[in-house]
Amino acid sequence: MDCNCFIGIIPARYASTRFPGKPLAKINGKSMIQRVYEQVSLVLDDVYVATDDNRIFTEVIQFGGKAVITSELHKSGTDRCFEAYTLTNSDKKVIINIQGDEPFIHPSQLEEICRCFEQEETQIATLVKPFKPEDSIEDLINPNSPKVVLNKRCEAIYFSRSVIPYLRGEDKMDWLKNQTYYKHIGLYAYRADVLKEITQLPQSELEKAESLEQLRWIENGYRIKVGKTDIETIGIDTPEDLKRAEQFMMERGII
Repeated sequence: MDCNCFIGIIPARYASTRFPGKPLAKINGKSMIQRVYEQVSLVLDDVYVATDDNRIFTEVIQFGGKAVITSELHKSGTDRCFEAYTLTNSDKKVIINIQGDEPFIHPSQLEEICRCFEQEETQIATLVKPFKPEDSIEDLINPNSPKVVLNKRCEAIYFSRSVIPYLRGEDKMDWLKNQTYYKHIGLYAYRADVLKEITQLPQSELEKAESLEQLRWIENGYRIKVGKTDIETIGIDTPEDLKRAEQFMMERGII
């Protein structure tokens, strides 16, 4: 599917319990939101930041990006993404929702999620990264790192903060050696009509239990196509994560 069929939207809020003003935090001289925007623009020609804050809006315009002001009342990035899409008056068929705290999102990850829509039946798409056998059991059981199980068509069956599947009769320390586990990468894409529909759905019981919005879509019968990536990204949730990101850049010679 031609990348011209896609619009990238980056939801960015100023308020954050753990890191207020996070999108404007500087990483080696550039704001986080600028770094995300520039990475997405390597693949997509049509990119917007969706924000509820004039400071973020001004920052985006100043570095030459595009932005729209959205409501302060949205409960999720998906809702903000849909409002932004309507405000742009875009005729793009697929919307890609990129997290505003992923300054090192890789072009190949965006290309992979675009490829999911080469199949006409794809409604929603996301990405996973396989855990490696040498990863630690602590990485696997971390509830802040949702896991995904897939069917034979590479569609998500379930997302969970718990380890799925549970390997009965196997020592937990050997799970990663004997089973492929998938870590969810929080990048989403939706066909425009599907995005409109899912924003109108009430919260579901599984969503409330796991605090994972994508379970609402599965409970309501939507199919989520899954692309795979081997690239690890660094999400920034705290000032400490920002320091790790700067170290990551220095080690890899990223400007």
